[in-house]
Formats: sequence, C-alpha cells, structure tokens
Amino acid sequence: MSATAPPEAVAPVIPAVMDVLRRRRHGLALGALVVLAAAIYSLLGLVKFATFRATTFDLVIFDQAVRGYAGFGAPTEPSVGMQYGMGMDFIQLADHFSPIVALLAPLYWLGGGPQSLIVAQAVLFALAAIPIWHYAERRLGAVPAHLVAVAYAVSWPIAQAAGFDFHEAAFVPLLSAIMIERFDARRPLLGVLAAAGLLLVKEDMGLLLAGFGMYLVVTRRRLEGVAFILFSLGALVVIRSVLMPLAGASTMGFHWAYGNWGATLGEVAVAILRDPLGALAQSVSPMVKVNTLAFLLWPMALTALLSPLTLAAVPLVAERFLADRPQWWEPGHHYNAFVVAILVCAGVDGAARLAKRFPERGVATHWAVAVCLIGLTLVPRFELGKLLDPGYYDGEPHIAAAREAVTMVPDGVVVEAANNVGPALTARTTVLLWGPQGYDAPWVVADVARWSYPFGDFGAQQRRVDEALANGYRKVFDRDGYIVLNRPS
Repeated sequence: MSATAPPEAVAPVIPAVMDVLRRRRHGLALGALVVLAAAIYSLLGLVKFATFRATTFDLVIFDQAVRGYAGFGAPTEPSVGMQYGMGMDFIQLADHFSPIVALLAPLYWLGGGPQSLIVAQAVLFALAAIPIWHYAERRLGAVPAHLVAVAYAVSWPIAQAAGFDFHEAAFVPLLSAIMIERFDARRPLLGVLAAAGLLLVKEDMGLLLAGFGMYLVVTRRRLEGVAFILFSLGALVVIRSVLMPLAGASTMGFHWAYGNWGATLGEVAVAILRDPLGALAQSVSPMVKVNTLAFLLWPMALTALLSPLTLAAVPLVAERFLADRPQWWEPGHHYNAFVVAILVCAGVDGAARLAKRFPERGVATHWAVAVCLIGLTLVPRFELGKLLDPGYYDGEPHIAAAREAVTMVPDGVVVEAANNVGPALTARTTVLLWGPQGYDAPWVVADVARWSYPFGDFGAQQRRVDEALANGYRKVFDRDGYIVLNRPS
C-alpha cells in the first residue's frame, strides 16, 4: 500500500499552508519595521542626550518621578516643586496625572536612567504600528497596511515627540491604536482595558475617550458610546477635582490656560455653549492653528475628514487651540502625538469608504502609496530629518566644556543646573532648574554664553552668577560659558 496521500487529500492543505506563510511573511515585515523605527527614534533621542540638547524640563522631571516609583516611594519631582514654590517633596501627580509612568520603574531596577526613558519611549511609539497595521489590513489589505504603518512610523508628530526628551505622550499612540483596532474587530475587552490605561496617562485623556464615545454613537453603537462619554467625563472631573488636589495641586492644577473662558471646567463649558462661534473663531486664529491642522490632516491625504473616527481627536485638539499657550498650537512640540494614531486610523477608514464607492479603481493601494510618499517627503522638515545631517551627531563646540563641567559636581548633592545640563546630572544628583530664583543649592552649573530657559533675558544669566559669587559661592570651573559654582559648607 502506498504511503503517498492522494491528491484530493493534499489539495485542501495547500491554501492553509500558503496562508500561514503569507501571514508569517507579513509578520516579519511588520516586526522589522517596528525594530527599525524603535532604533531610529532611540538614536534621535540618545544623540540629543549625548550632545546636551535634552533638557531638565522635561527629561529630568520624568527621571525624578520614575526614580521615585523605582524606589517604592512617592514620585517626587524636586525640580518642578522648587520651580512652583512647593518644595522638594512635590509629587508628580499634582503636576500631571501620569501614574502610568510607574510601569517604567523596572528599567531603573536594572540600572537605567534618563537614557532608558528615551529608549522606552521609542519602543512604545514603534509598537503602535502593530495595531495600526491590523486595523488597516482589515480595511484595505495587507500590502496597503504596510505602507500605512510606514506612514505612521515616519509621521511628523511621532518625530517631534521622539526628538523632545520624554513625555507621557509615549503611551498614547499604542493605547489609542489598540482601543480603536479592538473595537473595530468587535472584540472590545482589550479595547476597554486600553481606554482605562489612557486615563492613567494624563488628566485630560477623558476628552479623548469622550471623543471616541461620540464616534461610537454616530456609528450606531450608542450604548457603548454613551457609556464611554459618561464614564470618561466623570473620570476627567474626578481626576482634576479630587485626585490631583489630594496630591497637592490647586483646584484647577498648575497649567490652567483658559482665563478668557472661565476659571473652572464648568465655566469654560458654559461659556463655549453660549458662544460657539467665538470658540470656532479662536480655534482657527492665529494662522498657526490652521497650519497645524493642515499638517495633521495632509499626511493622510485628507481622507480622515471622511471618517467619523476623527471625532475622537476633536476634543483634544480643541482643548489646545482654545488655550492661551502658543506652544500648544504649534507643530514643533510633542502634543500632536496624542492624536496621531487616531488620525492615521481615521485616514484608513476614510480611504476604505472611498474604495467601497469606487471598487474598480484600486483606490486603497493608490492611497496607501500616496500617504507613504507624503510621510517620507515630510521627514526632512521635522526632527527625523536631523539624522540625515552629519553635523547633528557632533554637537556644538561647547559640548566638550559642558561634559567637563558636569564632572566637577560630586555624586549625591543638590545642584542647580542649566536646562540643557540637568539631564547629564540627574542619574547621580538631585537636579533643580537653574533660573532667576536661587534655591541655595550647594552646587550650581550655569551657562552665561547661551540663552537658557527659564530666564527672560540673556543678561539675567550673568547677573545670577554675579549674585551667587557675591553671596559666598566660589567659582570652581569656567570654560566656554559654563561656570560651576560651589557654596562652601
């Protein structure tokens, strides 16, 4: 009897094997993209750290908080506390409600420091490509999904965030993409868990979830949508009005920026309802806001405008544009990373709707190629483009002096450090931000050759050094503008 299986028995197996091989091939390609993206983001941040371009506000802030969690203590931020006049024991949760950063504490058990936060952020940003790919693959097919994943990986909001120290925004693209993808797959349990995780990222994440609830309502998942809206807005009020004040915040926190609308969340909501046209006008003025909106929508070839999923991003964008902080409106900082995964998925959804309307024209593939090319053309304009410049890796000539200056400060001391110097010291000292207000720290690392945040004018930096010398500090180092001062005990 022959051991060879009959052809009719083998035939059904062949498609299954081919499907497994195809899935494995796509999985390997996606995995390679995630690894490559994480490496590129890490390189961007680590070079910035090594060349004294990272800053005390905000890399040292998060290093101090995570270091507190790693020691099984409170996430204190002496740098922020002294800046606010709240003391050395100021708790991070009073500044921004970001308990999720405690998940990074194990990195410090392994000897990590601020560099490990940079790498962790890079990995988190890169991992979001996985749920984005699955969402796009379900809507458009595997090959277009790869192009979408590349478009996300090179997107300018991720580039700006990866190139600007570390922030709690690192968690948002991954969690929001998981939430969107799982609800789209009609398997919402993991999506609900991701939504709960978002509430631990920052005090305003309830707005994102409320926007996602509106999306669920308009896509005929009304019960789930209403539940999302009510729960997220309730969580927003509890976090801002109860939990943050318990940690030491004022009633509306330290970052209230809506004085022209009201002094509380309720007053702002009523004022906007009374004057919606005024709110709309402020949302597009000055022109930089329009530019930011254009930059947010153009990378997906404007198809996000065809998707109700864009509603999920509206509350967070409105929160920024109605504020009186110009840095919140611009594309230069990390704030747009909070909505990038939403808008990428919304773009996919909009393209899928177009593809259904024009099924014979290859819309999905052509659109995916276009958004991938658009993303690549924007790379030189934003932070990732710096990696293409050989000079980025060398840093400025004064960096050698900065490296020598930090070696003059002994371990375990409190030091007031210029904004770009603090990250190099935070692993072995308690860093406070050097500014116009002195804190009587035993050590000071000043920079009088370049403007340093938070000084209002350049001359104030030299005056600050002169005052310290007049008050008993002695100069122990002076080179290329970096001055190290010590107050004898």
